[in-house]
Amino acid sequence: MNYSAIWSIYSFEMARTKRTIMQSILAPVITTSLYFVVFGSAIGSRIQEVDGVSYGSFIVPGLVMLSLLNQSISNASFGIYFPKFTGTIYEILAAPVSLIEVVIGFVGAAATKSMILGVLMLLTAALFVPLQIAHPFVMVFFLFLTALSFSLFGFIIGIWADNFEKLQVIPLIVITPLVFLGGSFYSISMLPPLWQTITLFNPVVYLVSGFRWSFFEISDVSIGISLAFIFGFLAACLGIIWLIFKTGYKLRN
Repeated sequence: MNYSAIWSIYSFEMARTKRTIMQSILAPVITTSLYFVVFGSAIGSRIQEVDGVSYGSFIVPGLVMLSLLNQSISNASFGIYFPKFTGTIYEILAAPVSLIEVVIGFVGAAATKSMILGVLMLLTAALFVPLQIAHPFVMVFFLFLTALSFSLFGFIIGIWADNFEKLQVIPLIVITPLVFLGGSFYSISMLPPLWQTITLFNPVVYLVSGFRWSFFEISDVSIGISLAFIFGFLAACLGIIWLIFKTGYKLRN
């Protein structure tokens, strides 16, 4: 294992965050604060509690998950796309660096940035609502798995994308709507039976539900099913990345 190569890629990506701290860190935290102001004041005044939890506290896991998914994808996709855009990806491919070392460097940095952001958002949430975490180790583990999995997914998108517009397609057109419709701001038990069934086909439901369970021990689906989903998604992303490097898809030409 070439640890020097991993550290070089990882430290370069982390240094880029320092240069764009307004966009990478402050903007998502400010956006989260606005969500609390808007949802907490407008909807919270009408919905006092959900499953015995105050509405302001109930939406915390959903808000964190919303930013975590988008930031994990954006950080990883831009990290690998930019070398393709500038042509420096060929230097990485020609260097004595293995597939796993490249992935660890880029994805590790993206996941680290996403987890830092997730922690900052939790601290921000604590300023607005009383926050309790029933299972802190499960929460951190779930945060890590989600950041890692969707950073891998973002890495795939970065290789697939041909331009900067494509980098934003999945987060904006797919992920954000799925999060809003995945029980982030409500319990799916509040929906009519038909829509409850339809919502279960939304994969984000399992992420938000499992993450919320670590806070309040309430969930729309079993925590075991949530973990099974995230592990399955992680395995699928690893398989796709292995296939991309094996075939040279969007890299050799």
